[in-house]
Amino acid sequence: MKVLLLGSGGREHAIAWKISQSKLLKELFIAPGNAGTIKLGKNVNINPTNFNDIRTFVLDNNINFVIVGPEAPLVEGIYDFFKQDDKLSNIPVFGPGKQGALLEGSKDFAKEFMLKHNIPTAAYKTFFKDTLQEGLQYLEKIYPPYVLKADGLAAGKGVVICNDIKEAQQELTEMLANSKFGNASSKVVIEEFLSGIEMSVFAVTDGKTYQLLPSAKDYKRIGEGDTGLNTGGMGSISPVPFADDVFMKKVEDRIVKPTIDGFAQDNIPYQGFVFFGLMNVDGDPYVIEYNVRMGDPETESIMPRIKSDLLALLVSATNGTLAEATIEIDSRYAAAIMLVSGGYPESYEKGKVITNIDDTEDSVIFHAGTKLIDNNILSNGGRVIAVSSLHETLPEALNQSYKNAEIIHFDKKYFRRDLGKDLLKFV
Repeated sequence: MKVLLLGSGGREHAIAWKISQSKLLKELFIAPGNAGTIKLGKNVNINPTNFNDIRTFVLDNNINFVIVGPEAPLVEGIYDFFKQDDKLSNIPVFGPGKQGALLEGSKDFAKEFMLKHNIPTAAYKTFFKDTLQEGLQYLEKIYPPYVLKADGLAAGKGVVICNDIKEAQQELTEMLANSKFGNASSKVVIEEFLSGIEMSVFAVTDGKTYQLLPSAKDYKRIGEGDTGLNTGGMGSISPVPFADDVFMKKVEDRIVKPTIDGFAQDNIPYQGFVFFGLMNVDGDPYVIEYNVRMGDPETESIMPRIKSDLLALLVSATNGTLAEATIEIDSRYAAAIMLVSGGYPESYEKGKVITNIDDTEDSVIFHAGTKLIDNNILSNGGRVIAVSSLHETLPEALNQSYKNAEIIHFDKKYFRRDLGKDLLKFV
């Protein structure tokens, strides 16, 4: 099977690493890929949202299967693009159609979907530029902290949490009146604050049935102790120690099953990953957000724990055999530590030479923002490399990842040193 994987981040390197082990795989192409994916297949210089270039490449290279890593091509409708083209329609695209992708592409759509299907989530109201005054008044009627979410895609940075009413009103004004997040904040969801601990659950679905992947917890704040600005993700742990069988049964019964049933009831075509961003509130799960692809950096701690053939599982979701599929999970802990550029998530420099990767031991090194020039690996993004380790205990997994995070070097490298500490009490 000849496979095209779209994307260039740590998530895509981790997916490429896993599917490269499949007996089904004949040839792997990654568009555009990074300095890590080069070792697993062939990088192709195509933008994942340039559907015409993808079409040409797929037809010229007899691609049999397309896996979509990031959210943008899904929200822009790559699944529908293939289905509506006579020459592409028989080539499976693993990822939902444009309607299903609205679960991530529009916070308001996701909230309406959850309300319709009785899926537990925080109370909310949606405001537009012309209802800004109503939004400012609404903030005065609710209790802090105030949660403001840009409706559209904002690269993981469209959520603002404020403790002060004046700050919240200023942020709402910036988002709606001054387009702080561009078109993404032309609509803003103001949401009830849920107090608890976050985690992520992932499923592979064909729109009718599903298979659960390992759970994970990521760390989004740049600073230790979960302080500072939101980033795309500073690391992740899998499994989540507090997500025992009792909690996970609640997740399946109250959230996962109603979501998949909702796809069928609403006639939403969906074959792909579903990411459930959850909050554990006193033992009860609530949905904070949906994503329509794997999380990043959760993928970097999940993929090392999957022992079975991932490509076979994804193919089964596109050919009607997912219900009979099985997935084998490693019981050990995985800890992924993200090395980021100095200054991230604000301004940072690219092009830093990365060294000592080959000196690491007993970890899988997933590239995120890297590129290869003249045999030098250079930084090419805010999140640069994820160091992932598997061990019997969480402290051992963390220690191994931190040991190798110290070994890898690039100028102004930064990583959080407190990942997993909040979970040790549950181990």
